[in-house]
Amino acid sequence: MTKSLTLSDVLGLGFMTFAFYLGAGNIIFPPLAGYMAGEHLSLAMLGFLVTAVGLPLITILAVAKAGNGWAGMTKLLPAGVATALAVAIYIIIGPAFAAPRTGLVAYEMGLKPFLGDMGQAGLVAYTVVFFGVAILVSMNQGKLMDAIGKYLTPVLMLLLLTLAIGVFVAPQGTMPAAAGDYQSGPFVKGILEGYNTMDTLASLMFGALIVDLLRQKGINDYQSQFKYLAIAGVISAIGLSVVYVSLFQLGNTAAGVANDVSNGGAIVNAYVLSLFGQPGQFILAAIITLACFTTAVGLISACSDFFHNLTGMAYKKLVVLLGVICAVVANVGLSQLISLSIPVLVAIYPVAVALVLVTFLKGYFGRPRLVFRSVLLVAFLFGCLDGLGAAGMKMDAFAFLPLFDKGLAWLLPTLLACGIGMAVRSGDKLAAEAA
Repeated sequence: MTKSLTLSDVLGLGFMTFAFYLGAGNIIFPPLAGYMAGEHLSLAMLGFLVTAVGLPLITILAVAKAGNGWAGMTKLLPAGVATALAVAIYIIIGPAFAAPRTGLVAYEMGLKPFLGDMGQAGLVAYTVVFFGVAILVSMNQGKLMDAIGKYLTPVLMLLLLTLAIGVFVAPQGTMPAAAGDYQSGPFVKGILEGYNTMDTLASLMFGALIVDLLRQKGINDYQSQFKYLAIAGVISAIGLSVVYVSLFQLGNTAAGVANDVSNGGAIVNAYVLSLFGQPGQFILAAIITLACFTTAVGLISACSDFFHNLTGMAYKKLVVLLGVICAVVANVGLSQLISLSIPVLVAIYPVAVALVLVTFLKGYFGRPRLVFRSVLLVAFLFGCLDGLGAAGMKMDAFAFLPLFDKGLAWLLPTLLACGIGMAVRSGDKLAAEAA
């Protein structure tokens, strides 16, 4: 007999899901987007919320619907393709982008405001120490990480809530003018900026962890798991929306406050200094550094565990290898790393979205195995075109594609492929009736 969760259990699950998503990366992108959006704040923010809140929530639900986590979602794909996609996602959220970003954000927000720009040598020294300690902790996770995670998230939430109130009650600057793509297409630009959180990719991986936690609490049937996961997802979505809206507003009132607007971390630092003074900046630096550190340990550990199961290589050797790679990659600098990650995310996100879409529509396909493979192939091919365009390559030959100039050339072909898959079922059904 399936048990029911108490209200406190449900709320705890919701806050835990919110904590899964909330990292330093989620704090640095909205302020910069808000600053660049200028007078088009509302449209840019709405687009960002679609991919930074809506997609992760829908993805979590898709994982629950599929059952059995990643294996359940990809069982209709060739085993090699499913493994390659999982490897790509773990590399992106691990040593290629997300994990190195934690060290860079900690440097930008935890040290640089107080000691100034220490040049490449300072960054190298910091990342060696940061990821060196992360490697040591990742070797033997235990009560230390549990304690840090237990107390860190509530403190970070309280700090962000205080900052949000301050932003709306006592804005420190004025609205800057819209810049770049925010002038002509703020909604689409906001959608693409939401990719940077990487939360949809993360949802594909840790959605199964939440389902496992529900099973441990005696929630075994699909309907109850889906219900509680939906409630937890909504709670986390509300929390993330509050954080993002306040940080967008922070960036949108930062003109005259922030001199360095090369990344969101610099904008937040300048704003907190103006709003709360030096003590507030010290507190922010300490919390962000700890948040970055725990995220780094979590990502290094998760990636090491995945590749250990995949290759058989010793877990501790993988921890050292991935930690060293993170330190090396981090030395490109925060702004440069973000620039490098954008084309990759623009290319891979369509595949993730397509996988979620076909998971929900599977029951409407006449030949689900064929449709799954076709839809993901279409999303991948057109996503690669968008990625190459985002990388600055000359792609005039593909300018005729709908939404190509917006970085969404994949969208209509992917939807068309799904539509054809559903039409095939209708055709098969009519043929069977006629026979």
